[in-house]
Amino acid sequence: MLRLTNVKLPLNHQPEELEQAILATLNITAEQLTSFSIFKRGYDARKKSNIILMYTLDVDTTKNAELIAEHAKNQNIKASPDTRYKFVAQAPETLTERPVVIGMGPCGLFAGLLLAQMGFKPIILERGKEVRQRTKDTFGFWRKKVLNTESNVQFGEGGAGTFSDGKLYSQVKDPKHYSRKVLHEFVDAGAPAEILYVSKPHIGTFKLVTMVEQMRAEINRLGGEVRFEQRVDDIHFEKVDDDSDNMQVTGLTLATGEVIKTKHIALAIGHSARDTFAMLHEKGVFIKAKPFSVGFRIEHEQSVIDEARFGENAGHPILGAADYKLVHHCTNGRSVYSFCMCPGGTVVAAASEEGRLVTNGMSQYSRHERNANSAIVVGISPEDYDENGSKDNVLAGIEFQRRLEETAFKLGGENYDAPVQLVGDFLAGRKSGEHGAVEPSYKPGVKYCDLSETLPDYAIEAIREALPAFERKIKGFSMADATLTAVETRTSSPINITRDKESFESVNTKGLYPAGEGAGYAGGILSAGIDGIKVAEAMALSMLKSSQ
Repeated sequence: MLRLTNVKLPLNHQPEELEQAILATLNITAEQLTSFSIFKRGYDARKKSNIILMYTLDVDTTKNAELIAEHAKNQNIKASPDTRYKFVAQAPETLTERPVVIGMGPCGLFAGLLLAQMGFKPIILERGKEVRQRTKDTFGFWRKKVLNTESNVQFGEGGAGTFSDGKLYSQVKDPKHYSRKVLHEFVDAGAPAEILYVSKPHIGTFKLVTMVEQMRAEINRLGGEVRFEQRVDDIHFEKVDDDSDNMQVTGLTLATGEVIKTKHIALAIGHSARDTFAMLHEKGVFIKAKPFSVGFRIEHEQSVIDEARFGENAGHPILGAADYKLVHHCTNGRSVYSFCMCPGGTVVAAASEEGRLVTNGMSQYSRHERNANSAIVVGISPEDYDENGSKDNVLAGIEFQRRLEETAFKLGGENYDAPVQLVGDFLAGRKSGEHGAVEPSYKPGVKYCDLSETLPDYAIEAIREALPAFERKIKGFSMADATLTAVETRTSSPINITRDKESFESVNTKGLYPAGEGAGYAGGILSAGIDGIKVAEAMALSMLKSSQ
């Protein structure tokens, strides 16, 4: 099989032109072409009047070896890599210990699935509810303003990724093709097959709900055990018999009082399990503060973004709803960038603690809602977290987030309505009174405010500088009627639960495998799933070794 890259065709090309391009690239006849498939399809929209589709193709011919030799100097014609997933271990029949996975977001889901597929019969503990009941609780919060702190956008089966755009692309290095394993498992669970080849695949919340259920059923079928409403309140350790402060995991205690004994725990708790972070820190697990970002959600009419990105080709079915990715380096030394862009989506209430307000973005698979939204956030560092400028408190980032969330809650009216402001008013430094052309999509509701009160002065200054700069890249971005909604604080975990690069175990706690976004090792559904696979492999190899 041959891998052809950088095959370019016009946006409106005919199907037969793809085969003709293959024949011309390889200089072969139609009879010599056995078959071909699309591995990846993207587009180049830098010239809006002449958008180009860019293909990566897997091609089979009657003379593969000869063609590889003939085109040895052509970087766009190579042998197709083997992207099939290969299990690193299978559980022995004498296995006496079951591994535990804490958390069932994308990372925990894939860690549990891989362990089950390898025969290790994992126990998966999720503090929230199963995905359909969790969806009812979340939509109930958006309608009635009644927050369930254990079942919401952050907590429950599927993790925070369930209420998002369902993006399935990442910039992580993936030499072992773990991303293909993630995508194939999603397709097997009901995702559209196109996620295997479009350059920016996404799924959307409603499809994710059904897929997560199917994957849970597969874990159970393979001998795994998924348990909901099972918050872990304590993890047990014993001192390793040496001169260090290192520890060994021996088990855990649930909020119900039940004790589970195990020496292998995958910690896939997500970026909002603040009580668990505190418990781990108190127990002596090595944690350090890490940078993250804070800001607002910005909304435009999706048609404005489509027109700016695609011109006369806006609305083309292959292109779909347009997205964007923006960054600006400010004169005050801060960087402002767009994050978690949701074409044709809505801004959602993502609080997980009483008296605190958090926003996020969500889209369905269709991306047919009126507005586009994304986070516009400012990078901050551990030096910013503590009010005294100290970075000695590794959990200070959590308190920083809470202060911003409490301020937003108060400005919104202390009922989970969100504070909003029109971009024109924000730039002019005046309070907004009502919406213009862009109606805020946030539910339960909004209250017009002066958002300069919601973030530190340096962040407000940076965003005010960045918005006009983004206008130069996307016409209409800083339009007066665009809407800002506060506050976005959960861009990533404020801590890193540091792990060994080889064993994937905590650097001072044997048997504890920090994983995914909460531990600081992922940023999105795909990268979290990949990290879950890596951790599952490390756990399996460790258990296999200890059983011998």
